[in-house]
Amino acid sequence: MESQRQKKIASVLQRDLVEVLQGAATQGGMKGILISVTKVNVTVDLSIAKVYLSIFPIDKGAELLEGIKSNAPLIKHELSQRTKHQLRRMPQLIFYIDDSLEYIDQIDKSLKRTENPIENPELLEKRKKA
Repeated sequence: MESQRQKKIASVLQRDLVEVLQGAATQGGMKGILISVTKVNVTVDLSIAKVYLSIFPIDKGAELLEGIKSNAPLIKHELSQRTKHQLRRMPQLIFYIDDSLEYIDQIDKSLKRTENPIENPELLEKRKKA
């Protein structure tokens, strides 16, 4: 169960991280890239923040994540400047790709497919009787 303090810190980080990351992408000449922070989880001792990112287009995700990870100290510094009146200590930031949106998209595509095994049982492999 997350404490109120954890939730408050997570929401402060989430709000400011969006601005920092999107600003960095724009300044880095990456037009047309959307970075959103889908979730931030802060550990009980407030020392680590796990940051889940959704990056669009999806195929740029891995490359951007590497860039973000290598710039983590700069991102942390920028964040601490923005949040110095709200947070005494800036937690260590660990970044992850949140692939839940991609997963939902795949399910959506599967459901919209024309080759529906319910309507056309021929699509299913026949089960062999032993």
